[in-house]
Amino acid sequence: MSDTPVDASKRTWLIASGCAGAVGGAFTAVPFVSSFQPSERAKAAGAPVEVDISAIKPGEKVTVEWRGKPVWIMRRTPEQLETLKKTESQVADPNSDRKTYPTPAYAKNQYRSIKPEFFVAVGICSHLGCSPSDKLQSGPQPSLPDDWQGGFLCPCHGSTFDVAGRVFKNKPAPDNLEVPEHMYLSDSRLIIGEDKKA
Repeated sequence: MSDTPVDASKRTWLIASGCAGAVGGAFTAVPFVSSFQPSERAKAAGAPVEVDISAIKPGEKVTVEWRGKPVWIMRRTPEQLETLKKTESQVADPNSDRKTYPTPAYAKNQYRSIKPEFFVAVGICSHLGCSPSDKLQSGPQPSLPDDWQGGFLCPCHGSTFDVAGRVFKNKPAPDNLEVPEHMYLSDSRLIIGEDKKA
Protein backbone atom coordinates (compact mmCIF):
# COMPACT_ATOMS: atom_id res chain seq x y z
CA MET A 1 0.00 0.00 0.00
CA SER A 2 1.39 3.33 -0.91
CA ASP A 3 0.76 6.55 0.93
CA THR A 4 -0.44 9.17 -1.46
CA PRO A 5 0.15 12.66 -0.25
CA VAL A 6 -2.91 14.92 0.06
CA ASP A 7 -2.97 17.60 -2.55
CA ALA A 8 -1.68 20.90 -1.07
CA SER A 9 -4.72 22.85 -2.27
CA LYS A 10 -7.09 20.32 -0.69
CA ARG A 11 -5.13 20.52 2.57
CA THR A 12 -5.52 24.32 2.57
CA TRP A 13 -9.28 24.02 1.98
CA LEU A 14 -9.64 21.39 4.72
CA ILE A 15 -7.79 23.58 7.23
CA ALA A 16 -9.75 26.70 6.17
CA SER A 17 -13.12 24.94 6.39
CA GLY A 18 -12.19 23.40 9.77
CA CYS A 19 -11.24 26.85 11.12
CA ALA A 20 -14.42 28.38 9.73
CA GLY A 21 -16.46 25.64 11.40
CA ALA A 22 -14.71 26.27 14.74
CA VAL A 23 -15.32 30.01 14.48
CA GLY A 24 -18.97 29.41 13.53
CA GLY A 25 -19.37 27.03 16.46
CA ALA A 26 -17.91 29.64 18.83
CA PHE A 27 -20.27 32.33 17.51
CA THR A 28 -23.18 29.95 17.98
CA ALA A 29 -22.10 28.98 21.51
CA VAL A 30 -21.62 32.54 22.82
CA PRO A 31 -25.31 33.57 22.52
CA PHE A 32 -26.37 30.19 23.90
CA VAL A 33 -24.11 30.49 26.96
CA SER A 34 -25.00 34.17 27.50
CA SER A 35 -28.70 33.22 27.50
CA PHE A 36 -28.08 31.74 30.96
CA GLN A 37 -27.14 35.18 32.31
CA PRO A 38 -29.98 37.19 33.91
CA SER A 39 -31.52 39.72 31.55
CA GLU A 40 -31.25 43.46 32.18
CA ARG A 41 -34.93 43.41 33.07
CA ALA A 42 -34.37 40.64 35.63
CA LYS A 43 -31.38 42.47 37.08
CA ALA A 44 -33.44 45.65 37.38
CA ALA A 45 -36.31 43.75 39.05
CA GLY A 46 -34.00 42.55 41.82
CA ALA A 47 -31.95 45.73 42.07
CA PRO A 48 -32.03 47.96 45.15
CA VAL A 49 -34.49 50.85 45.02
CA GLU A 50 -33.51 54.35 46.13
CA VAL A 51 -36.27 56.52 47.63
CA ASP A 52 -36.41 60.21 48.53
CA ILE A 53 -38.12 60.32 51.94
CA SER A 54 -37.80 64.07 52.51
CA ALA A 55 -41.41 64.79 51.49
CA ILE A 56 -43.03 62.18 53.76
CA LYS A 57 -44.83 64.02 56.55
CA PRO A 58 -45.37 62.54 60.04
CA GLY A 59 -48.30 60.13 59.91
CA GLU A 60 -47.93 59.53 56.16
CA LYS A 61 -47.04 56.32 54.34
CA VAL A 62 -45.76 55.85 50.79
CA THR A 63 -45.51 52.61 48.84
CA VAL A 64 -42.71 51.75 46.42
CA GLU A 65 -42.11 48.57 44.45
CA TRP A 66 -39.08 46.38 45.10
CA ARG A 67 -38.69 42.91 43.58
CA GLY A 68 -42.34 43.03 42.57
CA LYS A 69 -43.46 43.60 46.16
CA PRO A 70 -45.08 46.67 47.73
CA VAL A 71 -42.74 48.20 50.29
CA TRP A 72 -44.20 50.66 52.78
CA ILE A 73 -42.23 53.58 54.12
CA MET A 74 -44.13 55.16 56.97
CA ARG A 75 -43.10 58.19 58.98
CA ARG A 76 -44.60 57.57 62.39
CA THR A 77 -45.68 60.35 64.73
CA PRO A 78 -44.47 60.51 68.34
CA GLU A 79 -47.99 59.42 69.37
CA GLN A 80 -47.81 56.36 67.10
CA LEU A 81 -44.43 55.43 68.55
CA GLU A 82 -45.90 55.64 72.06
CA THR A 83 -48.58 53.06 71.13
CA LEU A 84 -45.88 50.42 70.66
CA LYS A 85 -45.40 50.25 74.43
CA LYS A 86 -49.11 49.51 74.82
CA THR A 87 -49.17 46.77 72.18
CA GLU A 88 -45.97 45.04 73.39
CA SER A 89 -47.86 42.45 75.48
CA GLN A 90 -50.56 41.94 72.83
CA VAL A 91 -48.38 40.97 69.88
CA ALA A 92 -47.29 37.40 69.15
CA ASP A 93 -43.61 38.09 68.42
CA PRO A 94 -42.61 41.37 70.08
CA ASN A 95 -38.86 40.83 69.52
CA SER A 96 -39.11 39.56 65.94
CA ASP A 97 -37.51 36.22 66.85
CA ARG A 98 -39.41 34.05 64.38
CA LYS A 99 -37.34 32.93 61.43
CA THR A 100 -39.77 32.72 58.49
CA TYR A 101 -39.02 36.33 57.57
CA PRO A 102 -35.75 37.00 59.40
CA THR A 103 -35.63 40.57 60.67
CA PRO A 104 -32.31 42.35 60.12
CA ALA A 105 -30.39 42.87 63.37
CA TYR A 106 -30.74 46.66 63.11
CA ALA A 107 -34.55 46.30 63.15
CA LYS A 108 -34.81 43.81 66.03
CA ASN A 109 -36.13 46.44 68.41
CA GLN A 110 -39.49 47.74 69.55
CA TYR A 111 -39.74 50.05 66.53
CA ARG A 112 -38.51 47.41 64.04
CA SER A 113 -36.50 50.12 62.32
CA ILE A 114 -33.14 51.86 62.13
CA LYS A 115 -34.65 55.26 62.86
CA PRO A 116 -37.68 55.08 65.18
CA GLU A 117 -39.85 57.46 63.16
CA PHE A 118 -39.36 55.63 59.83
CA PHE A 119 -40.85 52.16 59.40
CA VAL A 120 -39.91 50.15 56.28
CA ALA A 121 -41.80 46.91 55.63
CA VAL A 122 -43.05 44.68 52.84
CA GLY A 123 -46.81 45.29 52.74
CA ILE A 124 -47.78 41.64 52.34
CA CYS A 125 -49.52 39.65 55.07
CA SER A 126 -47.52 36.62 56.24
CA HIS A 127 -50.68 34.48 56.15
CA LEU A 128 -51.73 34.13 52.51
CA GLY A 129 -50.06 37.08 50.79
CA CYS A 130 -52.87 39.66 50.90
CA SER A 131 -52.06 43.33 51.35
CA PRO A 132 -53.16 44.75 54.71
CA SER A 133 -55.11 48.02 54.84
CA ASP A 134 -54.18 51.09 56.86
CA LYS A 135 -56.18 51.38 60.07
CA LEU A 136 -54.02 54.09 61.61
CA GLN A 137 -56.77 55.83 63.58
CA SER A 138 -57.05 54.59 67.15
CA GLY A 139 -60.28 53.61 68.89
CA PRO A 140 -63.17 51.20 68.20
CA GLN A 141 -63.84 50.42 64.53
CA PRO A 142 -65.49 47.57 62.60
CA SER A 143 -63.37 44.37 62.67
CA LEU A 144 -61.03 45.88 65.29
CA PRO A 145 -60.90 45.70 69.10
CA ASP A 146 -62.24 48.59 71.20
CA ASP A 147 -58.74 49.38 72.50
CA TRP A 148 -57.27 49.61 68.98
CA GLN A 149 -54.09 51.73 69.00
CA GLY A 150 -53.71 52.05 65.22
CA GLY A 151 -51.97 49.80 62.73
CA PHE A 152 -52.92 47.56 59.84
CA LEU A 153 -55.75 45.09 59.16
CA CYS A 154 -55.58 42.29 56.62
CA PRO A 155 -59.15 42.23 55.25
CA CYS A 156 -58.88 38.64 53.95
CA HIS A 157 -58.79 36.78 57.29
CA GLY A 158 -58.64 39.49 59.96
CA SER A 159 -54.97 39.51 60.94
CA THR A 160 -54.00 42.74 62.66
CA PHE A 161 -50.60 44.39 62.99
CA ASP A 162 -49.42 47.33 65.08
CA VAL A 163 -47.58 50.33 63.56
CA ALA A 164 -44.32 48.34 63.75
CA GLY A 165 -45.84 45.52 61.65
CA ARG A 166 -45.97 43.11 64.61
CA VAL A 167 -48.85 40.64 64.33
CA PHE A 168 -51.27 40.42 67.24
CA LYS A 169 -51.71 37.14 69.12
CA ASN A 170 -54.28 34.55 68.03
CA LYS A 171 -54.46 35.77 64.42
CA PRO A 172 -54.10 33.70 61.23
CA ALA A 173 -50.87 35.46 60.19
CA PRO A 174 -47.96 33.43 61.60
CA ASP A 175 -45.37 36.20 61.47
CA ASN A 176 -44.74 39.92 61.63
CA LEU A 177 -44.55 41.89 58.40
CA GLU A 178 -41.20 41.45 56.68
CA VAL A 179 -38.62 44.20 57.14
CA PRO A 180 -36.44 44.23 54.00
CA GLU A 181 -32.75 45.04 54.00
CA HIS A 182 -32.38 48.80 53.83
CA MET A 183 -30.08 51.64 54.78
CA TYR A 184 -29.96 55.41 54.79
CA LEU A 185 -27.72 57.12 52.26
CA SER A 186 -28.49 60.49 53.92
CA ASP A 187 -31.24 62.04 56.05
CA SER A 188 -33.42 62.26 52.95
CA ARG A 189 -32.38 59.19 50.91
CA LEU A 190 -33.18 55.57 51.69
CA ILE A 191 -32.14 52.50 49.72
CA ILE A 192 -34.20 49.29 49.89
CA GLY A 193 -32.57 45.97 49.11
CA GLU A 194 -29.10 46.78 50.39
CA ASP A 195 -27.72 47.32 53.89
CA LYS A 196 -23.94 47.33 53.65
CA LYS A 197 -23.62 50.45 55.79
CA ALA A 198 -26.44 49.77 58.26
